[in-house]
Amino acid sequence: MTTIAIRPARNIAGSLQLPGDKSISHRYAMLGAIAEGTTKLENFSTGADCASTLACLKALGVHWEKTDNSVVIHGRGAVLSAPESSLDCGNSGSTMRMLSGILAGQDFSSTLVGDDSLSRRPMARVITPLTAMGAAIAAGENGRPPLRIRGGHLKAIDYKMPVASAQVKSAVLFAGLFAQGETSVEEPVRTRDHSELALHAFGAEVQQRGNAISIRGGQKLHAIDAAIPGDISSAAFFLCAAALFPASQLIISNLLMNPTRARLLDVLTSMGVGLSVTQLEEHHGELSGTVQVQGGKLTGATITGATTAALIDEIPVLAAIAPYITNGMEIRDARELRVKESDRIAAVATNLRRMGAQVEEREDGLKIPGGQSLHGAEIDSFGDHRIAMAFAVAALRAEGETIIQAADAAVISFPGFFDALQALVQR
Repeated sequence: MTTIAIRPARNIAGSLQLPGDKSISHRYAMLGAIAEGTTKLENFSTGADCASTLACLKALGVHWEKTDNSVVIHGRGAVLSAPESSLDCGNSGSTMRMLSGILAGQDFSSTLVGDDSLSRRPMARVITPLTAMGAAIAAGENGRPPLRIRGGHLKAIDYKMPVASAQVKSAVLFAGLFAQGETSVEEPVRTRDHSELALHAFGAEVQQRGNAISIRGGQKLHAIDAAIPGDISSAAFFLCAAALFPASQLIISNLLMNPTRARLLDVLTSMGVGLSVTQLEEHHGELSGTVQVQGGKLTGATITGATTAALIDEIPVLAAIAPYITNGMEIRDARELRVKESDRIAAVATNLRRMGAQVEEREDGLKIPGGQSLHGAEIDSFGDHRIAMAFAVAALRAEGETIIQAADAAVISFPGFFDALQALVQR
């Protein structure tokens, strides 16, 4: 599938359960690989990014089996095998950045490569702390992939991150497992804490003091059995689709409710969406629950500061529906979006204009007036899964048919997205 046509909808109704959270799937797979024993993971992410992580682990001598949405990983302990060829991370920045932390502690050389999109993404932010810990890392032009890592004996560091990034934080904490002494990472604003929770679940002691997280080197990890909650970043598209229709009724079960990821629910509630959460459960420190959604009259929103950092993956779809809501939306402090799989600020602005919207593009965000009517158009996903899915949602309220080019980019995080969306649409 290279293009897909989206026709206007009358309503959104139904229920669904989503594939496992991508962020947790990456981390559980990586930590399972360096744990002792056999890790069993149910509802593992179906996205291509997490498949890239599994493929890299296999190349590092980790044996695993996958059946439907379950993965069994046979841990090797702290020592992996030198790969015979380059480790292909595909489109996955999570794979490249977080796996770098583990490879920094291995006594061999490895090379991490990616597709054209990943090869344009900045890696200096992870190279800097890992080099300070003692790894030898060479990169391409301007600190971009490929990354050539010579790991070995690492020393602990105290690192203050200049830019908030859960991936960089994770890489340093993972490397800290192999370092002598106690490694500390301080982030400017709090980011998703899946790595801290996962490390604890696998048996490591992790200390938190304010925005600083520390880990002692030399700790052994032990295998776990886990069922991964549904991906809340994927849920964002369905939640926003339901928000567009006052009569909508949507239920999403077994959805991740981690407080560092659930800010979207607070924002949608403040905009006038009816939301309730039931059946809350906690497993390995991660919360999950059932979310019931009812559409309402949407008011405007301003997304800035720590909220921007918490919603960095969800901002494209929020911006895509912003023209339809009263008072519109202003997004600030989102410069990080310019170095994702695409320049997401520019991509959103370009596609909204193609649909007839007024939008002000800024260096670190967008200002989008509300109360607008959009028309169908030919949309460019720019090869970015979140742009493809965001504009499939925007198209549901547009007049006329919308064509999304390179719609197959959605397989990066959610191969079944378009089928799932169509199953909820009423026309």
